[in-house]
Amino acid sequence: MSFKQNSIYVIGSINTDMVVMTEKLPAPGETVMGGEFMMTSGGKGANQAVSAVRLGGEVTMVGRLGKDIFGDQSIKRLNDENINCEFIGRDALAASGVALISVDNNGENHIVVAPGANNQLDKKTVKAALDAMPDNAIILLQLEVPLETVAYVIESSRESSRRVILDPAPAPMTALPSNFLNGLYLITPNETEATQLSGIEVRDNKSAEVAARKLLATGVKNVAITMGAKGVVLAQENTVKFVQSPQVKAIDTTAAGDCFNGALSVAIASGLSLEEGIERACLAASISVTRKGAQDSMPYIKEVDACL
Repeated sequence: MSFKQNSIYVIGSINTDMVVMTEKLPAPGETVMGGEFMMTSGGKGANQAVSAVRLGGEVTMVGRLGKDIFGDQSIKRLNDENINCEFIGRDALAASGVALISVDNNGENHIVVAPGANNQLDKKTVKAALDAMPDNAIILLQLEVPLETVAYVIESSRESSRRVILDPAPAPMTALPSNFLNGLYLITPNETEATQLSGIEVRDNKSAEVAARKLLATGVKNVAITMGAKGVVLAQENTVKFVQSPQVKAIDTTAAGDCFNGALSVAIASGLSLEEGIERACLAASISVTRKGAQDSMPYIKEVDACL
């Protein structure tokens, strides 16, 4: 693939993941014995940044970390991936974010996030990045940082030629403001998030299409509802298409959605159509679930190209 000079700015969370592999996920009040333990770099924002840079994107990470060992390790990891870290702030009063993750034999997971310094990502830090980025930049957002910061980025970009992609994860606990999604280039909810945002229970392609059309009515230009191994429903102004996902044996689905979004942002930057970009992103995500960990599972461009 040949790439234009569309820089990708990922504005979001940076965490350290503490992962335990276990035969089954515990029920409420239940203790289960685990197996292998891993501590790796994570956070939805950082995961998406690593996914994008490994697939050939020019990536800047915008976020916040504590002044602690986890923060030091996260900065080093992102620098080692050749991600621009000049807009990552350090907080002396808040710890770096961590995520506690359990993964069962089927690759399904339970995740609890303690956001820490991610909650301190404010408009001031984000404004500095917005002022520096080119007019044709692609901005990738998630919901692991303050909602008002995400809203500020969306509002600040409505009248620009920047394309803003929102991965609405984790699913918001309360309803978003009525105009929150207006002006977005693309939103990429999974089934649970699409149900939460639209009020339509997403179970299959047909219900996903109904939910997607409802989301389009909020002012979003494009909607891609990700449905795991079942593929993606892509809704645009006059069309709805279904994109199949490669069938693989999943080992760990942690960060599969982050891999998808990072890969899709690179495809958009390269000038591919959304449908072509989603096909490529599905392929990248299908590779990631065959590996353990979050950032460690992200494939490189040569691996995706080899599968095409």
